[in-house]
Amino acid sequence: MDAISIRLPDGTIRTARPSQGQTLAQAIFLLGLWNDTPLCSGLGKCGLCRVRFLADAPPPRREEKQRLGKKDVDNGWRLACLHPAAPARIELPPSPRGAAPRMQGQPRPNVPIRLAVDFGTTSLHWSALQNGEETASGSELNAQIGLGGEIMARLAFTQTPDGGRELRELALGQLKHLAALLNTPLEELCVAANPAMLALLLGRDPSGLMAAPYRSPLSGGMWEELDPALPPAYIPPVYAPFVGADLSAGLAALVLAPNAQPDYPFLLADLGTNGEFILALSPREALCASVPMGPALEGVGLRHGRTAGPGAVTGFTLTPRGVTPTYFESRRQGIPGITGTGHLSLAALLRRNGLLTTEGLFTPQADPAAPPLQHILRKSLDTLQGEPVFQLPDGLHLPGSDIEEMLKVKAAFNLAFSRLLKEAGLQSSRLKAIHLAGAMGEHVAPGDLETLGFVPTGAAEKIRSQGNTSLRGARLLLQSPETRSALEALPHPTLVDLAADPELGQQFMQRMVFDHVR
Repeated sequence: MDAISIRLPDGTIRTARPSQGQTLAQAIFLLGLWNDTPLCSGLGKCGLCRVRFLADAPPPRREEKQRLGKKDVDNGWRLACLHPAAPARIELPPSPRGAAPRMQGQPRPNVPIRLAVDFGTTSLHWSALQNGEETASGSELNAQIGLGGEIMARLAFTQTPDGGRELRELALGQLKHLAALLNTPLEELCVAANPAMLALLLGRDPSGLMAAPYRSPLSGGMWEELDPALPPAYIPPVYAPFVGADLSAGLAALVLAPNAQPDYPFLLADLGTNGEFILALSPREALCASVPMGPALEGVGLRHGRTAGPGAVTGFTLTPRGVTPTYFESRRQGIPGITGTGHLSLAALLRRNGLLTTEGLFTPQADPAAPPLQHILRKSLDTLQGEPVFQLPDGLHLPGSDIEEMLKVKAAFNLAFSRLLKEAGLQSSRLKAIHLAGAMGEHVAPGDLETLGFVPTGAAEKIRSQGNTSLRGARLLLQSPETRSALEALPHPTLVDLAADPELGQQFMQRMVFDHVR
C-alpha cells in the first residue's frame, strides 16, 4: 500500500498520495474533507483532526493522551496533525464545522462591482461596492487554514513539494468562488493583507520572510495582476516585512477618511495571528513594529476555540449562579465553542475574582475572606486528564494550557506596546488613543485588557474598538484615487525591529504575567 486510504462516515473510500513534509492532517485537508473547520494545524490542541487508524496505529503522542483520553487512544484514535502523511488505513468521524461562510445583502444584477478584501491569515472578510455603496458583505475562513494555523507554519508549507502552488491555488480559488457567488462583473479589487499572505496570493518568493534578516517580497502601493479570471487588484503599501497592506489600509481608514479627525499621538494595533502596530506621533512621523501572536485570538488552537460566528461564546459575565456565557448574535447554534476574545473575557473574570494568579495559574486554595461569588466560582475548578480546568456551561471548559496560550498573546502585545513607547520616548499617559483593530478589536472589552496587563492601569479609557479597519480602508482606497495617492505619499513609518533585539526572549518571558510590564 503506497496511499492513504480514508473511509468517510458514509462508507465512501477516498485516497490521498503522501507527499514529503506533509502531515496526515494536511493530506486530508487538501482533499477538501475539512471545509470550514478551523484546524489548529499541528498544535495538537483543538482535536478537530481526530482520525481512527484501522490498523497499525502509530505510537500515541503526549498531546493525544491528554486530549483524547486512554480509551480512545487504545481504540486507534489519533490527531492527524501530529503524524506525518504516510500510507495507512484510517476512518474519519463526522466532520465538525466551524463558522460557515456568511453573507449579508445582495448585489444588484448587472452593475459592476468593486470588491474590497481583507485577506487575513485565519479569515477573509469582503465588501462589495456598487456605485460607491456597499450592497453586500461577508466573511469566511481563509481556505489555506488547514495547511498552517499561523504565518510561519504556512510559509514552512511552501517548502514541501508543490506547497507554494497549492497555497496560491487555494487563495485564488477562494477569490474566484467569491466572484462567482456575487454573479456580477467584477471591475476592480483591493486586497489588504499581511506580506506573507500577499506573497502566497501573488506567487512571490516568500523566503525573505522565513529567516532573519527579514525582507518583504513586495512593496505594495500598486496594481497587480492576480489571475486571468480576476480583475486587477490594488495592493496598499507594505511598510516592513511583517507590517503589511492590512495595516496601511487601516491607517488610511483612521487618518484619510473624509470624516477622519486623528488626534496625535495614537497607537493603531491590528491583532490577529500576527500583531502589527503603528505608533503615529504626528501626520508625518510614525514608528511601526510587528510581533507573532499565534492563532489564539482567532479562536484557533485552543481546546474549545472557535472563530466568531453563530453559537460561539464571545464573552462571560458573573451572576449569583456562576459564569454565564454571551453568544455571538445571542443564539446557540452548532458545536459550542469560545472565541479568542471570549477566552480573554473569562480570564479577566477569573483574575478579578481571585481564581487566577498573576502567573496564570488557578489559585490552589480559597481565601477565607473572599467574597461569596469566589466560592461559587471555585466549585467549577476540576481536573481533566491530569490537567487543571475550569468547568463551563454547555460541556465547555478552560484548561490551564489555554491560559498559557493567552499569556503568550498578552506578552507579545505588551512587548510591542512598551517597546514602541520607549523608542519614541513617550509615556503611555500621553497617548490620546489606542485604536484596536482585527480579531481583538471587534468584541474585546477594554477593561479586560487592563485587568490582564495588556495595557497599563488607567489606559482602558483610551481604547477605541475600531473593528475591521483593514476592510474599511480597502473600501476607501477602491473608491478614491485621491486617497490612494495620499496614502502612497505618507512617509513610511520607521521600523522598530523587535526580532533583531538579542534580549527579545528575555523581555518576552518577563511579560508572561497578567500584569503590564513597562
